[in-house]
Amino acid sequence: MKKLLILAVCSSLAFTSCVSKKKYAELEAKQQNTQDLLNTATVKLNDCLTERAAATARAKQLEERLADMKKTNEDLIQSSKELTMLTSKGATNLEKSLESLKEKDLKITRLQDALNKKDSVTLALVTSLKREVGINDPDIEVNVEKGVVYISLSDKVLFKTGSYQISSRANEILGKVAKVINGKPDFEAMVEGHTDNVPYRSGVLLDNWDLSVKRATAIVRALQDLGIAPERLVAAGRGEYDPLVPNTTAENRATNRRTRILVLPKIDQFYDMIEKEMKNLEAGG
Repeated sequence: MKKLLILAVCSSLAFTSCVSKKKYAELEAKQQNTQDLLNTATVKLNDCLTERAAATARAKQLEERLADMKKTNEDLIQSSKELTMLTSKGATNLEKSLESLKEKDLKITRLQDALNKKDSVTLALVTSLKREVGINDPDIEVNVEKGVVYISLSDKVLFKTGSYQISSRANEILGKVAKVINGKPDFEAMVEGHTDNVPYRSGVLLDNWDLSVKRATAIVRALQDLGIAPERLVAAGRGEYDPLVPNTTAENRATNRRTRILVLPKIDQFYDMIEKEMKNLEAGG
């Protein structure tokens, strides 16, 4: 009986041991499979985390690029606005410049017209004087110098040597000159007396300068007597200090002894017009 009991216990233990190993093997296999699945899941998780980090980095780069593009777009819009403003302003300035140039051209044209008119009047005046005074007399010269009409009369036509008393022939010539000047109310006459360099030593006069002034004054008075308003007349003496030729011969000294009558536009009126136009040009510039 005792032997039978021991045998039964041993059989039971053997059977139990056999079942546990099989289950253990199964569990071990399941564990291995689970571990494999875990490892695979871990690898996939790590891959996903890597891809997520890369995607996040790309997203950040795209956001930065988008911000840069927005900034660039805003800058372009602003630049476009500024360019439009500058273009509009430039067009306005160009239009103003063109308008200013037109005004300047107009003023210059008006000024040129005035000068041309003066030249035309000067030419007509020369023609009138040459017709009235005569152009064939070698002692009388009618010409234009620097835009001014002048009549140059030899000393022997007007005065005796060392005298400032006008001769009878001078009165005849001055009558013709006065006729032309009276026909030009916008002109005035300046009389210049000239002498040679031989010292003046007689009478109450001091020197050749004094003599030249007295001769100019005598001509001015004669023209006034012939009807020219005194405010249109100017007397000037140049003495021996503006010779035409060197005072080295009797012939040259005779050439230098002369009286010039300059017929010119009224200086105040003419230059007031020029000055006004020049100021207008400066104001427009």
